[in-house]
Amino acid sequence: METVSQTKYEKLFSTPLFRFAVNDADALNTALLAEGERLRSETEGVSKSNRGGWHSAGNLFENEAPCIQLLKSAAESSVLAATKKTGAKVDTTKLDLKLFAWMNANPPGGYNAPHTHPGAHWSGVYYVAQPDVETGSSGKIEFLDPRSDLPNWRLLETPAFSAKKAIRPQPGELILFPSYLVHWVYPNETEEERVTIAFNATFRKIRKASKNKTIIPERHFQKG
Repeated sequence: METVSQTKYEKLFSTPLFRFAVNDADALNTALLAEGERLRSETEGVSKSNRGGWHSAGNLFENEAPCIQLLKSAAESSVLAATKKTGAKVDTTKLDLKLFAWMNANPPGGYNAPHTHPGAHWSGVYYVAQPDVETGSSGKIEFLDPRSDLPNWRLLETPAFSAKKAIRPQPGELILFPSYLVHWVYPNETEEERVTIAFNATFRKIRKASKNKTIIPERHFQKG
């Protein structure tokens, strides 16, 4: 005879990770790679968390190329869906959503160092080109547990309390996670480039225009 019966089960302080499939990804990725080549011919890029690779400058989503705008729409849809799924009570139509994106191209040996994206709500990565591998960690993005003081839970080997989680998304896949989550990308161990487009999504209150002065919109700065 059991001495106890469960009455409720809750997941407290959990960290969500979403994965979306973008429609017609093959055609989209072909166009994105071509646009990326054009951009790389015009600028050397900037240095952020990337090590040994190319990182586009400025907000990629301000680029009017149809493929970029299509991906921007997909990113916005994923952010709104994730925000709703996590139980947000605010009406997001009454908020301003800022998106800031950039392209990463990791050549052989290239990777992204551990980092977060402070100031944003969500961060996402869309996979344009992901070289195939049979073994190893090449192409994986790894997330580190933001909680501390959990060594004793490691003894139980409970997945919910593991110290890290690595996944290898495929081309056409978009992943989304809270921007506070520390993440990094394993070195590219193949002879082909790994190309992704990352973005930050930040909700802001909509400012009401004053009759006597012009309101300058807040700028959303890229982190990492």
